[in-house]
Amino acid sequence: MPSRLNPYISFDGDARPALEFYKEVFGGTLTLNTYGAFGEDKAGDAADKIMHGMLETDSDFTLMAADVPPGMPHNPGNNISVSVSGEDADELRRYWEKLSGSGTVSVPLDKQMWGDVFGMCTDRFGITWMVNINTAEPAA
Repeated sequence: MPSRLNPYISFDGDARPALEFYKEVFGGTLTLNTYGAFGEDKAGDAADKIMHGMLETDSDFTLMAADVPPGMPHNPGNNISVSVSGEDADELRRYWEKLSGSGTVSVPLDKQMWGDVFGMCTDRFGITWMVNINTAEPAA
């Protein structure tokens, strides 16, 4: 699977209806993961909020979105990030080093609770980037 580049939108609690609407517009397959699914005991009021949503369409569009985590600000106008993801760890780590090198790292590139290696940074131009290295074992 080649690496992909796509927009990632942050919402203030309405990621689910927004993604459902975009699915009506573009069609495709919608996958939604809640904060509760990855630690319900710690999620509290955010248990039903979207930690990660992804719409993949037959036209090869990919749109990702999430509700901002509890305690983090939602900044309309600055609520779109760019996600780079795939399985080529060397390629994605090179992107990460260049993007984060002169920027600010908010989430270090490291193994996450969902199993992938993920990091988030803001480059020197103020653009937020998310890099996800898929480490899931292929199905047998």
